[in-house]
Amino acid sequence: MRIAVAGGTGGVGRLVVNAVRAVGHEPVVLARSTGVDLIRGSGLDEALTGVPVVIDVSNVSTINRKKSENFFGTATTNLLAAGRRVGVRHHVALSVVGADRVNWGYYAGKRRQEKLVLDGAVPATVLRSTQFYELAAQMLATIPGPIAVVPQMLMQPIAAHEVANCLVDLALADPTGRAPDIAGPQQLRMSDMARRLLRTRGSHRLVLPVRLPGATGRAMAGHGLLPTGPGPRGTQTFDQWLASPAAQNDAGRTR
Repeated sequence: MRIAVAGGTGGVGRLVVNAVRAVGHEPVVLARSTGVDLIRGSGLDEALTGVPVVIDVSNVSTINRKKSENFFGTATTNLLAAGRRVGVRHHVALSVVGADRVNWGYYAGKRRQEKLVLDGAVPATVLRSTQFYELAAQMLATIPGPIAVVPQMLMQPIAAHEVANCLVDLALADPTGRAPDIAGPQQLRMSDMARRLLRTRGSHRLVLPVRLPGATGRAMAGHGLLPTGPGPRGTQTFDQWLASPAAQNDAGRTR
């Protein structure tokens, strides 16, 4: 079966593409490099013709509410409209645990995406995942200087490849609406993850955790990013991830 992967050239998207191939199906990558523009909607009908299932892991790096809502709203609307026109039978979207409880700009876009998908004409499944282990490396890479100031965040992070496998499993099953949240095997704080990552890579940078202001900061430092019910749980621990090739690939960017 052919399975379309929106955002298939991104970090998570490449893992989903690999997971599709691993179970014997053919991935169809939806990205500008393959002639598809999710925001303009160009190339979608042609790419999705004869494709029964779409997995959407497209993403934008922003904490700006308007930019996030515009991206996820536009991309999702275009994907669903094209899917309806050509007969897509199952639309699977990746979202974030806590998107409905943490008033963060990026999460506003994910809430909009969820509503469009679940209210749309194409049968759908939405999987909320906790943050990926890779977030620690990404955050450190954007913070220059000898002191890394990171937000106080309590999470139950997970290896991205385990989420990719779960998305493919859901895509091959019947649409379920909101699927049970997926999370990692243990609760961790971002500051602890950052320190352990830096130590593993021989860096002497200091990590300073700071609580963000207002209700958003309280939610992130508290339980706002944690799963609230039962669901699939990853098995790879953060320490195991630190020793894996996935962590070593970004080693130079966090020093």
